[in-house]
Amino acid sequence: MSEAVWILGINMTKFGKHPDKDAAGLATDAVLAALVDGGVTMKDMGVMAAGNLMGGGGIGQVIQKQVGQTGIPVYNVANACATGATALRTVIMAIKAGECDMGLAVGVEMIAGAGLLAGGSRGADSDTWVPSGRYGAVTSVDGRIGTETMPGVFAQIGQEYGYAHNVDASFELFARISEKNHAHSVLNPLASYQKRFTLEQIMGDMMIAYPNTRPMCSANCDGAAAAVVVSDAKLKTLSAEQRRRAVKISASILTSDPWEEACQILPNVNTLTRNAANQAYEQAGVGPSDLDLVELHDCFATAELVHYDNLMLCEPGGAVDFFNSGATWRDGSTPVNVSGGLESKGHPIAATGIANVWEICHHLRGEAGDRQIQGAKVGMTHVIGLGSACGIHILEKSAA
Repeated sequence: MSEAVWILGINMTKFGKHPDKDAAGLATDAVLAALVDGGVTMKDMGVMAAGNLMGGGGIGQVIQKQVGQTGIPVYNVANACATGATALRTVIMAIKAGECDMGLAVGVEMIAGAGLLAGGSRGADSDTWVPSGRYGAVTSVDGRIGTETMPGVFAQIGQEYGYAHNVDASFELFARISEKNHAHSVLNPLASYQKRFTLEQIMGDMMIAYPNTRPMCSANCDGAAAAVVVSDAKLKTLSAEQRRRAVKISASILTSDPWEEACQILPNVNTLTRNAANQAYEQAGVGPSDLDLVELHDCFATAELVHYDNLMLCEPGGAVDFFNSGATWRDGSTPVNVSGGLESKGHPIAATGIANVWEICHHLRGEAGDRQIQGAKVGMTHVIGLGSACGIHILEKSAA
């Protein structure tokens, strides 16, 4: 990257159920709080990118009506579970292109009550999610008599890792990954769930798609997150306090699937993630050993395991041993998902990519409270959406 780009302000709402809000209202809460956090206003913004997957498009202009219509370009973004990360990258690219020196990225989703498949819709005057369409039709049997939806697909991906590397990727191992994330969640007041589960509770809960039980699956919920991005030149003109709290974006990467001669039975979540990680490390000039914490896309406990390997946090084929070493716990060598991850924090699809950045920023600023990773200087965020898209950002603490 040429000129450095920085996160100046960032905020996320509490994830969970917000029956008193609509998408624009929830996004507005996050946007206004991010502007306050950065010490700026909408008049300072030169571009806006708004992510929303389930709402049908045009969310950015609707949010503008709430926070200020200033005539700036607005990009509406939808890119599966990488939607929030894509919105952030859109603003980064506009600033690096010299079109403006400050911009706003926001992601919002209203899917509380959608269950695990999100096949349907929630009426404007109802808290009930009504299954419909292709995915809604298979809600009751998905993962039991075959699947092409997310719980079953990622269950297969986790088991395939064990077969491919001849390691013991057992039901209990995946449950222990979930146990870690739920344990981390109790320190995060913005998480959808803040509850510690015993291993027995996790393994004994409802089976969704073996080996993922209900607590091992991401929680669809309502939520929004927003970030203010600023150029290096502009940051130098701001106050000492703004410079101190700014977080450097050392790498911003987005990949999709490369062409490969393969069948359509099982999506490949590995290649595009590994490609993104390689590019991110090269762009940032750091390696996996430099990371003080990682927020990765644990849409299911099985996904977290394979992404240890894909992000090169361990040796190829070494994800099981890496987890068993205790490295990914808060007090380990490479803490992973100290927010509680998607399994506890929740997964309002378009907000997740920016919410992951919010978590890392707070540790790098030293503002993460009881869950603070002491001395954190470098962090990575990762999201992946089938379809396909993988977004990775590497963030560094300000030297100011």
